[in-house]
Amino acid sequence: MKIGIEGQRLFRKRKHGMDMVALELIKNLQKIDKENEYFIFIKPDEDNTCIDFKDNFHLVEIAGGPYPLWEQKKLPDMVKKTGCQILHCTSNTAPLNCPVPQVVTLHDIIYMEKSYLGILRGSGSSYQKFGNIYRRYIVPRMIGRVEKLITVSNFEKQRIDKHFNLNPNLLTAIYNGVSEHFKPVTDQKLLEKIKAQYKLPERFFFFLGNTDPKKNTIGVLKAFKDFRNANSDDYKLVMPDYNEDELQRLLNQLDASDLRRHIHLTGYIVNTDLPAIIRQAKLFLYPSLRESFGIPILEGMRCGVPVITSNTSSMPEVAGDAAFIIDPFKPEEITQAMLKLIEDEALRTNFINKGLQHSAIFSWENMALQVLEVYKEVFNKKYQSL
Repeated sequence: MKIGIEGQRLFRKRKHGMDMVALELIKNLQKIDKENEYFIFIKPDEDNTCIDFKDNFHLVEIAGGPYPLWEQKKLPDMVKKTGCQILHCTSNTAPLNCPVPQVVTLHDIIYMEKSYLGILRGSGSSYQKFGNIYRRYIVPRMIGRVEKLITVSNFEKQRIDKHFNLNPNLLTAIYNGVSEHFKPVTDQKLLEKIKAQYKLPERFFFFLGNTDPKKNTIGVLKAFKDFRNANSDDYKLVMPDYNEDELQRLLNQLDASDLRRHIHLTGYIVNTDLPAIIRQAKLFLYPSLRESFGIPILEGMRCGVPVITSNTSSMPEVAGDAAFIIDPFKPEEITQAMLKLIEDEALRTNFINKGLQHSAIFSWENMALQVLEVYKEVFNKKYQSL
């Protein structure tokens, strides 16, 4: 097979969820598949050494332009030029006119949901708003044109099935994994180096959020404010990759501007530095309102830190009984979880041990093996009879 994989954003320096999933898929396909030929379609950018292209994996750079033009015109043209027989688009959308059968990873349909759009309308950055508009246009139109859809949890599979009333054979759920560098870091020199590099406080909770409203930053800030009122220990809240102006807006909304001195913004954190930061946190906070999977839940567990996460969407499915589950729409529950995990050492230890055991179930290699089976299914359906 000649397989094309869309990795448009893989060379950008600041990678996020879907970028990391695509990166791990490619790296693990390199480990398990020496037989088929792969063409990885990427937009030129800074981080051009994140993948080692050799043997049966080829880099195909497609020059810039806005994403819709890149995806809808430039990508299918290059697919045809390289002679690919299948194209896998990894980030929710795909060309509406493609010369070969397509596999699409549809991570979620949050942007299609009226309840989500109604509650949070007008929130988020301009980039996020444009992305959601583009997805709302493309996704319904691509559904009938692709050979196979992959999503990342059984929860999301049910949501997509219900929303689009799909053919039962079109959509399959394949779990994400956890990168191998997420583990309990014991190297004291490394821990001290990372602590100094990111100016980490002595005691802190780690909240991996962003300006997307679904990350529930305002709920976390309210809960942290109440925690500090109930606990005299000087815990800080460490927040990576967050905008100062947006933080100030939320604090003003909560009438909690004095909370700013207890919040540490690190800026963007390189993914490989995260384990050493998470390891030094007392708690890992991930009380999102809505997720299709929630990789950070497993990353926190794998680093040996208790995780607080939500009882909504896919998060109970991913966390199992290995995280402290709360209602993210009730900040008081987040506060109570913080207090209990700080004050009850036996409870803390129990969640740490369960988290280490549970997160070990999830593997990127297993994900790649299942995706490869999807490629074979699509290829055989299209080409076996020719």
